[in-house]
Amino acid sequence: MTTATRSTGTMGTLALTALTPIVWGSTYAVTTEFLPPDRPLFTALLRALPAGLVLLALTRVLPHGRWLGRAAVLGVLNIGAFFPLLFLAAYRLPGGVAGVLGAVAPMFALAFAAVLLAEAPTRRKVIAGVIGVFGVSLVVLRGTVELDLIGIVAGLVGAASMAAGTVLTKRWGRPDGVGPLALTGWQLTAGGLFIVPLALLIEGAPPALDRQAVGGYLYLGVIGTALTYWLWVRGISRLPATSVSFLALLSPVSAAVIGWIALGQALTALQVVGLGVALAATVFGQMPAESGVVKTEYVPAQRVSDTVLNRSSSVGPELVCATSRERTVEG
Repeated sequence: MTTATRSTGTMGTLALTALTPIVWGSTYAVTTEFLPPDRPLFTALLRALPAGLVLLALTRVLPHGRWLGRAAVLGVLNIGAFFPLLFLAAYRLPGGVAGVLGAVAPMFALAFAAVLLAEAPTRRKVIAGVIGVFGVSLVVLRGTVELDLIGIVAGLVGAASMAAGTVLTKRWGRPDGVGPLALTGWQLTAGGLFIVPLALLIEGAPPALDRQAVGGYLYLGVIGTALTYWLWVRGISRLPATSVSFLALLSPVSAAVIGWIALGQALTALQVVGLGVALAATVFGQMPAESGVVKTEYVPAQRVSDTVLNRSSSVGPELVCATSRERTVEG
């Protein structure tokens, strides 16, 4: 495969993966316009569990062995814990503050990738993370804000949970013969089951639903969850985990644009500048490492050939570090 072909394939994967946070940006508009108010856990449950069960039925593949635990961990990190923490932050903090806390996720991903993937954070990506937080803050923050400690902790832990789930998805890969659609189904089902007791205990019985609510939940479940999380998991398997995490900056950008177009919300000049800064940080975070710098690349066990293992008997089965000055690996 030529360098040009690989580059084209990477850009195509990046574009498809970027659709995920762009679609996620529509969640706020759909929730406020079509769904019952004050039922965040019920909404999270209907987003995750039905979609997960449908994907399980389509793929007809269930986790077994150590993947029972791994699927549960990924489901809790990416769905079961992330959704409730996200909503808790949104309810206890002004939306802008919650959005800024979510924008910290790429920084958490850089830290987790350094520990779990031996993927040393590059100066470029650290700078891109800081710029991304700054750009999102210009888009979402309004005047004076009141801070709530529980909300701040929830927002930061939620961002860390999603970042950890992204990095662990990259580290563990997938079992042989299991595609990203099946792995997505495992995570959504595990995360949804985790939310069930929380929703019943905190919010009680499900509310009555009208046609608008049914349509909103179908959109969130099919488009906003099943499709987007499949693209997200697929992207993680083909791209550096930290590069994928930077795409999350597109979510508040998308939400602001959708609010402007669909809900008639005005965009100030400062917000427009913030949109540009956040987009620039997203692009900056995708750029390859500086030429000539020795980089470390994490390779899941199933991608390591027997030849490499035989030549590197001192290397553990879960981690192989490859360094090269002949080629540049994204950090």
